[in-house]
Amino acid sequence: LGAQTPTGGVEGDFEMRDFKFTDGSSLPVLRIHYTTLGHPKKDARGVVRNAVLILHGTTGNGRGFLSRNFAGELFQAGQPLDTASHFIILPDGIGTGKSSRPSEGLHAKFPRYGYEDMVTAQYRLVTEGLGVNHLLLVMGTSMGAMHTWMWGERYPDFMDALMPLASLPTQIAGRNRMMREIVSKAIREDPDWNNGDYTKTPRGLMTGLTILWIMTSSPLTQQAQAPTSDSANAIIDRFMDQRMRTTDANDFLYQYEASRDYDPSRALEKIKAPLVAINSADDEVNPPELGIMERLMPRVKRGKYILIPTSDKTRGHGTHSLPAIWKPYLIELLGEIGR
Repeated sequence: LGAQTPTGGVEGDFEMRDFKFTDGSSLPVLRIHYTTLGHPKKDARGVVRNAVLILHGTTGNGRGFLSRNFAGELFQAGQPLDTASHFIILPDGIGTGKSSRPSEGLHAKFPRYGYEDMVTAQYRLVTEGLGVNHLLLVMGTSMGAMHTWMWGERYPDFMDALMPLASLPTQIAGRNRMMREIVSKAIREDPDWNNGDYTKTPRGLMTGLTILWIMTSSPLTQQAQAPTSDSANAIIDRFMDQRMRTTDANDFLYQYEASRDYDPSRALEKIKAPLVAINSADDEVNPPELGIMERLMPRVKRGKYILIPTSDKTRGHGTHSLPAIWKPYLIELLGEIGR
């Protein structure tokens, strides 16, 4: 059963018995934690028409969308996803937040889940756990954006619209894959990691956090925030200290390795719903000069690609969580589907 949260939402857990993973492993119980806001509304045929699924990034959780920058721009009265008229679903992915994860005891014996497993669990939460038989919109940030592409392919008749924010619809390769491999090796090859059964935080985690910082930072923003050597040192030292104390190395490792089975480029023609993909020009994770979006988007029947120019308002990869910048495109998409 869900419990009321201070934000007016409801938090709960959905448990799936004997959950089978794509690698052949299983868990007696897989728990997916979630937060919802608003209430589902059905039409005369019993189809839910106002449900919105929002999916978080690699190291995030669903409650991250309750921030003033995100919820304050989208969920308030009169906003595009006003909770008075929309049912907002914010899951914690497998291995993240308050969902089942390696740090709860299994450590490196936890099933090596991938994005396919994560999307399966999300679908079962929506349909079995929450009783929702249709989604108005699936949207997501970073990893959640990649999951959004997968939703469009795997369940093409289940949603009215799709909005992936900060992603590419193809397997992770090039520098992005190399950086993820560095994260994995830094932790797995650290003697202190001890095959996942570590007693002190392995120093390899710091390398992983460094990669995270580089991947998601914006040079323009960092220069403005830290115009002197001392201020730059203070900011990165504070980030590293806080994250080293609060990040579990096994959870972090699994979160980054989960992307290994991602490749929607094989079936883009299956996507039926209108899709608006939004990236920012200063995103070091998905740099526009690769030309991947321009090459693949023509295969999406009702797809549209928006590249937001770099400005003092963008935040590199993190622009995905600033709807004040891209909200007009969401409003336009909702208008296209008559909402």
